[in-house]
Amino acid sequence: MIKINLLPQKRAKLRVASSEPGSRDLIIGAAVLAGAAVVVFFALDQPKRSQLHDLEASNKQLDKQIQEKQEKLKGYDQLKSAFDASVERAQAINRLMNARVVPANVLNELGEILTLGHLPMMTEEMTRKTGNGGDSNKQFDLTWDPTHVWLTSYSDKNGEFTIEGGAEAEVDVTQFAKRLDASVYFADVSPAHQERVSDKDSGITYFKFTLTGKVAY
Repeated sequence: MIKINLLPQKRAKLRVASSEPGSRDLIIGAAVLAGAAVVVFFALDQPKRSQLHDLEASNKQLDKQIQEKQEKLKGYDQLKSAFDASVERAQAINRLMNARVVPANVLNELGEILTLGHLPMMTEEMTRKTGNGGDSNKQFDLTWDPTHVWLTSYSDKNGEFTIEGGAEAEVDVTQFAKRLDASVYFADVSPAHQERVSDKDSGITYFKFTLTGKVAY
């Protein structure tokens, strides 16, 4: 039997293959890529990881500080609301104290109501009711001209008042009565009498009215 030894030939082919230019370029390219990867890792990735770690640590510290602040501020909103409410009550009380009802104050209030662009003295609650979005039955017509109303008499007996006067139109009586009822000086205002009459001298017709209610002593 004839035996053929192929091993030396394989080694020779491997040496030839490893010595070819293409193989050398492949090895060099792989080495360059590996080196570039190392450079990128140390030059870019490592600093970014370090910055990320620092940011995470900083965020944790901030979260801790925020939690500590929130613990200290517990109940602040409730205290502020209570303080604001007490201030509002004190202001309302002061306004009412300054509005102590005496004849001079009542007459002055009537003068304010019958002055163009002026409003009666009101509580906070009544101001909301007579304003935009309030009670439609209590809201004022801010364009109303009070010179369309004139008073002929005012009397007060045991806290019950009676006002008599005239107005150019029925709506003028309504606006006047609304302002009286909204004032801190008056309450339970209602029309007791209202009729259209004619002036004897000029022949001009107008509404003669009587309003009654209580003075808020």
